[in-house]
Amino acid sequence: MQAADNPPPGSAPRSGDAAAEPAATPTHDAAPGAAARPAGLAALARGRLLQRLRGQADTAGPAARLHAAQDPHPQVPAAWCRFESHPAYERLLVSQAAARRMDVDNPFFRVHEGAAGATTRIDGREFVNFSSYDYLGLNGHPRIEQAVLQAVRRYGTSASASRLVAGERPVQRELERELADCYGAEECVAFVSGHATNVSTIGCLLGPKDLVLHDALVHNSVLEGIKLSGAHRRGFAHNDWRQLDALLHELRGNFERVLIVIEGLYSMDGDTPELQRFVEIKQRHKAWLMVDEAHSLGVLGSTGRGLAEHCGMPPGCVDIWMGTLSKSLAGCGGFIAGSRALVELLKYTAPGFVYSVGLSPALAAASLEALRMLREQPERVQALRDNGAFLCGYAKSRGIDTGRSLGFAVTPAITGSSLKAVQASNALLEQGFNVQPIVHPAVEERAARLRFFVCASHTREQIASAVDALARVS
Repeated sequence: MQAADNPPPGSAPRSGDAAAEPAATPTHDAAPGAAARPAGLAALARGRLLQRLRGQADTAGPAARLHAAQDPHPQVPAAWCRFESHPAYERLLVSQAAARRMDVDNPFFRVHEGAAGATTRIDGREFVNFSSYDYLGLNGHPRIEQAVLQAVRRYGTSASASRLVAGERPVQRELERELADCYGAEECVAFVSGHATNVSTIGCLLGPKDLVLHDALVHNSVLEGIKLSGAHRRGFAHNDWRQLDALLHELRGNFERVLIVIEGLYSMDGDTPELQRFVEIKQRHKAWLMVDEAHSLGVLGSTGRGLAEHCGMPPGCVDIWMGTLSKSLAGCGGFIAGSRALVELLKYTAPGFVYSVGLSPALAAASLEALRMLREQPERVQALRDNGAFLCGYAKSRGIDTGRSLGFAVTPAITGSSLKAVQASNALLEQGFNVQPIVHPAVEERAARLRFFVCASHTREQIASAVDALARVS
């Protein structure tokens, strides 16, 4: 799922309200060195922080001292009013201090000076890029640029308000109709953000009398949506449909509505679920099934239609199809495809749609043209599949641990250490390859990794050179 898609560095997932729920593995990047904290360093960093805060208080002007003298809440520490003393910020400072002490450059937030696809430009230098979701090589394609320019000339750059207030634009509805057709669904609704699509949809559909069962590696946006809904939640082991079945046997009778959430292609590991198993289970236990297709649309299936095509299943077997527009479809935003009742409910009640500005006409035009190109040019999907299989297979032949990857668009290179992942990323950058690390607490420390996203437009030489370079620095 997404996008790129990172929580604040140093953050950790929070549990839901169901008893004895297994912890879900977070799926986002964190600051470098988060797992490498020499003894005493945390205390030292916090001590310096407190000294700085005390110094600021001591040098405060007369107005501040007068305010302190008249303080109606002397029991409330001043630190509670300072972002600098927020616990999450303190953890971030500790992580950054540890990285500096180990002479490890921060690999995050590098500035890319042009369109990022199979290659990118950073600080005036061109790199082979494996940190882009441009799976089909459509970002910046002339056809898409022309569609965007026409939309801007006709509609401007903004939808100006929510679609309930500002009304519809034809290009928005065209995109939704063609996405619905792609999934064999009655209707579709597009949101301005992929993350908000999951948050608002789950938050809208479920409540305190309901239950959500989700894969342990599901995206952060799903977990946030569950919190918003107030529903109970239970995680099940990754892709373990047997455990899901057992949980439903135990719990189904205690709740009204039950939602099962899985992903089409898992963005950390590059593997897929057995859709047939999950469909059979949801039918037998009278539950809804939601599939997050953020990384599988344009990737899975012979024509890129996603998990259902990949598994040979009719798309109507899934109740809620979720996807994003920022990856294969070269835009930004998210969508839900399903029944007409589902979509109408979301369009009138989902907070992330009702109270948010509508999808920009220019972005809708970009994704609409990309979707049409996906249909017209299935050879792009085949090129992506060939490149993904080559990267995964060649990496294994060079002794690199690729985890559970099935060789589609995502292949991890497990390093087993956050420090090693960051060091390897920086070493590869020096050799002309941009590959981002995934470190603790985004994954378990032993599962720290580099994460390769492959594009249809990568060459075999680029892929082989990057793998060879990684094998040398590992």
